[in-house]
Amino acid sequence: MSSHNPPALLPSLEEILSDPDILEIMIDGYTSVYVEKQGRLQDVPSPYHSHEQLVDELVALAEYAGRSLTPESPLLDLRLADGSRVHVVMPPIAVGGPAVNIRKFPNKSFMTFEELVQVGALDENAVTFLKACVRSELNIVIAGGTGSGKTTLMNVICGQIPRTERIIAVGAVAELKLTQPRKVTLEGREANLEGKGEVTVRDLIRSAMKMRPDRILVNDVLGGEVIDILNAINSGITGTIFSVHANGVRDALSRLEIMATAGNPSLPLLTIREQLASALHLIVYIERLLTGDRHLMKVSSIQGMQGDSLLVEDIFEFHQTGVANGRTQGYTNPTGRLPRFLNRLRDLNPDLSLDIFKPR
Repeated sequence: MSSHNPPALLPSLEEILSDPDILEIMIDGYTSVYVEKQGRLQDVPSPYHSHEQLVDELVALAEYAGRSLTPESPLLDLRLADGSRVHVVMPPIAVGGPAVNIRKFPNKSFMTFEELVQVGALDENAVTFLKACVRSELNIVIAGGTGSGKTTLMNVICGQIPRTERIIAVGAVAELKLTQPRKVTLEGREANLEGKGEVTVRDLIRSAMKMRPDRILVNDVLGGEVIDILNAINSGITGTIFSVHANGVRDALSRLEIMATAGNPSLPLLTIREQLASALHLIVYIERLLTGDRHLMKVSSIQGMQGDSLLVEDIFEFHQTGVANGRTQGYTNPTGRLPRFLNRLRDLNPDLSLDIFKPR
């Protein structure tokens, strides 16, 4: 992926791209442009006067990135200089005209745990628990749908990693704002016009394992690299944190099973489940609600196997009580269940009180 595209390559969108409140830009043909702003989709006047103007800008963007955008090669994925992700689908695949999605990379600093508590996205007891989990080098999955706030939450959680540790970050790393000094960021690339030079996330994880990491972070796990992550954990690299698209805790586990199977089709499903049970400790699920608010919905502990199924228990969960002034109302409460790794938490966090697990 290119990382040197100046904003001038999308001159018609420059004003929209410069609006800090706009998180995402969607184009469905040159006449239809809308954005995500304050958690909602809003129509904006199209800056394009013709189909040809839009196509010319997209083709110029592709050429600058050393890529081709033609009827024979109608798909394009790349990253702008500021980290924003661009996905383009051209005719004849996109029947109504070019379809473009730009997920902006925020220039402002990511929120802190304390700020997330203030806006109601997190609970103080859940924050105390998550901080202890990071310090205890637990392996954490961050799950959520598109636009749910996974990257923000991953940045907040990864911000708790001690500055003395060596971190290897893999995947969509431009979206991770790591302040620790001992870090290496690795981002894959697609094949060039000759079909050569591809570097996959799986390649990067295998390389990261040889770089003496204290932790491996993977932003946006999408496929067979799950097997490589499990291999890294089982080889002794603890404190691994990665994110995955999912619509719930159980859905996250199902997706991980499917991706792991794709990564090694010869492995039986039961073996994959056993590896997930032994390697992973925690699933943190965040969701964007109908009001546009983003909330931590569940913090769940993988307790092990029960028969041939994964046993998962919720430690914290969000209870919605209603909607007021366009905002979701509710509270996060402990369930009263204790994680299987409680002894490890208390050994490494002697000041951790069991009161955080008591329902209120």
